[in-house]
Amino acid sequence: MKRTSLIIIALVVVVLGLSGCGYNSMVKLDEQVSSQWAQVENVYQRRADLIPNLVNTVKGYANFEKDVLTAVTEARSKATSVNVDPSKLSPESIQQFQQAQGQLSSALSRLLVVVEKYPDLKANQNFLELQAQLEGTENRITVERNKFNEVTQQYNTKIRTFPNNIMASMFGFDKKGYFQAEAGADKAPEVQF
Repeated sequence: MKRTSLIIIALVVVVLGLSGCGYNSMVKLDEQVSSQWAQVENVYQRRADLIPNLVNTVKGYANFEKDVLTAVTEARSKATSVNVDPSKLSPESIQQFQQAQGQLSSALSRLLVVVEKYPDLKANQNFLELQAQLEGTENRITVERNKFNEVTQQYNTKIRTFPNNIMASMFGFDKKGYFQAEAGADKAPEVQF
């Protein structure tokens, strides 16, 4: 019995020695994932903050389709209500977040398509500035999502490789989820003239 305990202790010491006590590096990577998640939320919040100004600018045009504005407002409300705890970045929670944000993106796309019917609105300087800010924010979202996936990959690789996986399971380091491409993104849109 005593000999078995000594063997187990020796094995734990060897594993910890081989891993270079990877606990600290796992904590560091976990913090990087959380920090990058905060950046992702930050750029999505910036987009959400631009939408009321965009909707108010568009509302000024009397003939504008009210259902499109309502859809944008409702999608914004839903997207901002989905909160993900950075310590629980599971694939399911990220997918739920991404789905709500995707619905908002879709509603904004419909809004911008309908705007094409209104030359006065397209010429409105305030609208043009808001549209440019929104486009810039969409680019930032893409950049921050890519950075999030990169740090998440580093973290997931660290906790899944031997012997770090032993330490990770002992201390509760769980695999984090990634942002995925939207459904149908692998198919080119059909264009007809």
